[in-house]
Amino acid sequence: MSIASVRRLIVGERLPTERAVHERLPNHLALPVFGSDAISSSAYATEEILLALVLAGSLGLQYAAGVAVAIALLFVTVSISYRQTVTAYPSGGGAYIVARENLGTYAGLVAAAALLTDYVLTVAVSVSAGVAAIVSAAPLLAPYRVAFGVLLVAFIALANLRGARESGALFAPPVYLFVGAVLLMLGIGGYRLATGTAVHTASMAPIEATQGLTMLLLLRAFASGCAALTGIEAISNGVQAFRPPESRNAARTLSWMVAVCLALFVGITFLAQAFHVVPDEGGRQTVLSMLGRTVLGGGFLYLVLQVATAAILVLAANTAFADFPRLASILARDGFAPRQLANLGDRLVFSNGIILLGAFSCALIAIFGGSTHLLIPLYAVGVFVSFTLSQSGMVVHWRQLKEPAWKLKAAINAAGAAVTAVVLIVVAGVKFVHGAWIVLLLIPALVLVFRKIARHYSELRERLDFDPERLPAAIRHVVMVLVPGLHRGVLTALAYAKTVAPEPEAVFVETDPRKTPALREEWKRFGVEVPLTVLPSPGQSLMEPVARYARRLRAEKGVDMVTVIIPEMAVSRWWERLLHNQSGLLLKLALMFEPGIVVTNVRYRAER
Repeated sequence: MSIASVRRLIVGERLPTERAVHERLPNHLALPVFGSDAISSSAYATEEILLALVLAGSLGLQYAAGVAVAIALLFVTVSISYRQTVTAYPSGGGAYIVARENLGTYAGLVAAAALLTDYVLTVAVSVSAGVAAIVSAAPLLAPYRVAFGVLLVAFIALANLRGARESGALFAPPVYLFVGAVLLMLGIGGYRLATGTAVHTASMAPIEATQGLTMLLLLRAFASGCAALTGIEAISNGVQAFRPPESRNAARTLSWMVAVCLALFVGITFLAQAFHVVPDEGGRQTVLSMLGRTVLGGGFLYLVLQVATAAILVLAANTAFADFPRLASILARDGFAPRQLANLGDRLVFSNGIILLGAFSCALIAIFGGSTHLLIPLYAVGVFVSFTLSQSGMVVHWRQLKEPAWKLKAAINAAGAAVTAVVLIVVAGVKFVHGAWIVLLLIPALVLVFRKIARHYSELRERLDFDPERLPAAIRHVVMVLVPGLHRGVLTALAYAKTVAPEPEAVFVETDPRKTPALREEWKRFGVEVPLTVLPSPGQSLMEPVARYARRLRAEKGVDMVTVIIPEMAVSRWWERLLHNQSGLLLKLALMFEPGIVVTNVRYRAER
């Protein structure tokens, strides 16, 4: 089986470009594709709040619901602002496009750097949290946390390489199962609290405080809980993935997503406080797992909740796999990222961006040992940078456009920008020493990389520009054929060389002097008309003598190009490729960066 056949088996058959419009997502699939990140945040956002408040003991835990309400209000404010962005920019691109068009190139690049960083963290955090849910149910798997994480990232990347519709159909059931399982738990828990039949299996003993309840601690809890907002911008970045009318469907899906997120996040936090759930110091169980055991018991419904939680946390990474490649392609189109990122793959997805995101995320999981708690401090900073720039850009957009009700729209976005800017300062300040400094350094570093790439492409265009009145003259060149010996494949290459140049030259690298007399004799006996040159190589090297001789030919004969022809055997089986053509491959790599040298392969088959 060939490599191409294996690739088709794994990724699927090539889709024609005209099928792109048919690969767009209906709302019921777009919600899990673009909303899984935001929805899954409810599985760990409450825990992050409680981990901060528990430092103040039982008194601190009583403020959990209040912190959740404050975050919910922020959630509503940001979502209203993003709904306007979706309507105003139906082409997608989100914060990058909005900031670049209204605030300038640097603002746009900062937003793009923040988003790309956040997407990598989204994958790492979501998958690590999913693995944590699995470990909560099966602690024996804890030593394999990193390996599980890497395998899951590879699985999600592979699913996305198969296409947007296929990944949406694959990931929708777990998302809806999670929403249903949590709503069922909230309903049962609320009923038991209302009827006085709640059984508090969580610890009811007073918790000793290790520090006082201060405003700084409350801000830390708020900053940690703001992880609930991650993913809210995803729909604005991928408007073009929706079926027509794109803006209307994207705005409608955004409203559904916000309603679901708020119900789950606020409900889990209120229920955790009511049932006195305290974070596990050893990290053996998540808060959602303990709440599930408390409300549902340890039976079938609890297992469904854990399976659904693990699934959505892992698949929440799919939001990043939907948006990172799309944003990277826009940057590449604008000249700020490698052009390969703008290429559509066989399945009409940006394959290079998907692979790049998978590689970065696996590296992050390995570096931080798959620990959600260590990754979370890095998480929300980039989100609020993009939030603030996007909403500020929208204010400028409305002021320039001045369409009906523009003042009200500008006021909504101004309020969103002000709130998110304040939250950004709080999040960055509170989390700075816990790892946020890494992101604050990484974002400007990425902006410098973007500018460097753009400068390179700009300088390249200038160098390759030409004057139509001074077209280059005909290129003078010589041809040399590298021969390992004399056989039918070499004769084919020599015959081809004669069609390229009237007087080609055969070159044999002498790594074993004992073979040279026999080759010269064969050359004379069969009457090969092409002259043979022998290059001694006492060091047994093939590459250096060929490169040195090609440079010498170019200088001595005063030509523009030296064409090096390499005979290469064509084989049909993958394992046969390992047995042949290795010297030719090394020669191609050695000559690839030599100026004025062109390498051509003449393939032949060893058929009976």
